[in-house]
Amino acid sequence: MSRTYRRGSDGGNDIRVRAIRKDPPDLRRLARALIELAQLQEEAEAEKQHKKQTSHGKQVRQDPGAGATDQAGDAA
Repeated sequence: MSRTYRRGSDGGNDIRVRAIRKDPPDLRRLARALIELAQLQEEAEAEKQHKKQTSHGKQVRQDPGAGATDQAGDAA
């Protein structure tokens, strides 16, 4: 459908609308939605990794700088 709308065909009362004015987007609301989406994706990824680690029979803990170790403290 085109952007030009016409009303009336008798020549004297023609009304033309050439564009539709739109309100600017609510940037705060959009930002909150994006932050919430990123948090949900991060949680889903963390759950996926947790399930992957626990499905192998051993739960592997990762300490920063210490490398991966299992519950007994042995290097994985």
